[in-house]
Parts: sequence; structure tokens; C-alpha cells
Amino acid sequence: MLKFAWKLAAAATVLAGVALGTTAQAAEGQKTFYLLSHGGPSDAFWIDWNAGATKACDQLKVTCKISFSGGDMAAQKEAFNSALAAKPDGIATTSAQPGLWTEEVKAAKAAGIPIVFFNTDDPATGRQAYVGADLKEAGAVWAKYLVDHKMVKQGDKVFLPVEVPGASYQQLETEGIASVFDPLGIKYDVVDCGTDPAGIIAKMTDYMVANNPPAIIALGDSVAASVKRVFDGAGVPAGKIPVVGWGNSKETAQAVKDGFVNAAAWQYPSAQGFMPVALLGLAASGEPIGYDIHTFGLYDASSVDPILKLYDKK
Repeated sequence: MLKFAWKLAAAATVLAGVALGTTAQAAEGQKTFYLLSHGGPSDAFWIDWNAGATKACDQLKVTCKISFSGGDMAAQKEAFNSALAAKPDGIATTSAQPGLWTEEVKAAKAAGIPIVFFNTDDPATGRQAYVGADLKEAGAVWAKYLVDHKMVKQGDKVFLPVEVPGASYQQLETEGIASVFDPLGIKYDVVDCGTDPAGIIAKMTDYMVANNPPAIIALGDSVAASVKRVFDGAGVPAGKIPVVGWGNSKETAQAVKDGFVNAAAWQYPSAQGFMPVALLGLAASGEPIGYDIHTFGLYDASSVDPILKLYDKK
């Protein structure tokens, strides 16, 4: 499936050329970019993202200051303001809460500092570009998958486990799900499962046993990666309850292979790290960057093998 891969590959080819073309300029005076993530450095997705970002920094021969706030929005805001004070050549950041960066983006633009968002977006800020999935579209894709495959029907209540309820990703994904489910009379239940791995498994298992949901949409990677363990703990065999959601981990990819997850979304984490640096490189050299790069594709058992092979190489 991975139907958006060709767009990503085309963009990668163009931007890689830009990366090689800026080497001489970088030798005269290295540019400095700040990359600020709300994620945690030990999270599987962010490890891959960091590898891609670091590779881009090396290819462009720029200085990159990468930080992770581990879900602490106050810490990320402090990091953003420290970046502004340093007057770098560009800043890339995630936007885990709507409106979090309104004033900071305004200040950056006033100072002539290019701003790129990645992973989670907030176009209302006026940022110049975005790299990542369209999260509302992701929710709609998952819901439509369940509907198109006749896995849910009117009156059903679908289980939507999430790590951080109220975060941008949950809100946008749920909006997309609602756009498909609401007209069909299909209900959904967003459930706070937290971020602790053991707690996620316990809360998801408790919900499964108590509610026997007809389907699951995993709104985050940690809850998606826990599906097999949850099914084992609740005594649910693979394939009995349809599951869709995120798939940016080896655990979820294997669960797709083994039949516990029907289809999962891939965000090309390494490319999602590479592209913001390449875009900032373009902006720093005077090129306009008023466009987005969507890194998103849906895979199932028929197309999961390349992803599993990628994880096996690490």
C-alpha cells in the first residue's frame, strides 16, 4: 500500500541535491539550526527521527542543536525561547498543543528566522512549512478502512486508546475519525491510557475485558505497540477484533505480520527527521519554502516486510 511513498521519494531526491549543493557555502560559515521535539529520546520513533535529522545535518554540514522535552511543554517552550535568543539560521519544532507557538513563531518571523514544523502541525501560527502526517487525514483513513472492510456498523462504539488525551495529535486524529463515523452513527470512546508502558497494557486490558469493543483505533505509537500484549492478557486471539492505528515501531509491524493489527500507518520517521533540516537549509540559502511534505503511508500484512527488514538492520 504505502501510497504516499513516491511523493516522499521525489521530495527526498530534490532535497538531497540541495544538501550536496550547499556544502561549499557551509564551509565558509556553518549555519546553525535548532530542532525541538516534544518526544522522548528513548522512544523508538524519535530514535529513528534523530538518526534522519543527524544525517541531514552531516550532509548539509550545518550545526544542529537537537532537544527532546519528553512531553514537558514548559521545557519545550523554554528551549524554543532559548533558540530565539541565540538568533539561529532556522528553527524546527513539533506542535503537540494547539496555539502553543503562536507568539514564538511571530517573534521568529519578525527576526527573520525560518520556522518549520514537523510531526505535529499548527498552520494557524504562520509557520513556513510542515513535515509529517496530516493527522486529521490519518484519523479519517483509519475510520474509512474499518468502514470499507465492513468491520464496524451503526451503533458500534470503537475503542480509541491514547497516551495523552487533549494533545494535538489526539484531537486532530479524532476529528478525522468523527468525519467518517458520525454520519454513519458509529460511536467512539477516547480512553486515557497514559505513557507508562506497563500502565498502558493494564488500562487497555481492563477496557477490553470490561467492554469487548468491536474495533480499536490506536491513536499513538505506544498504545499501538501494546496491542499484542493486551490481546494476550485479555485472552483475545489474533484477528478477532479489528485494529488499525499507528505503526512506527517494530512491535506494531510484527503485530501486523502476525495478524493482531489489520493495518498501520507509517510516518517514515528517518525521513521526517531529514526533511526539516533540508527545508531549513533551503530557507537559510534564500529559497522560499512555503509548502508541506507529507510523510504518511498505510501498510498491512501484504506490505509490512520492508518495514520489518528495516528494523532488523538496526
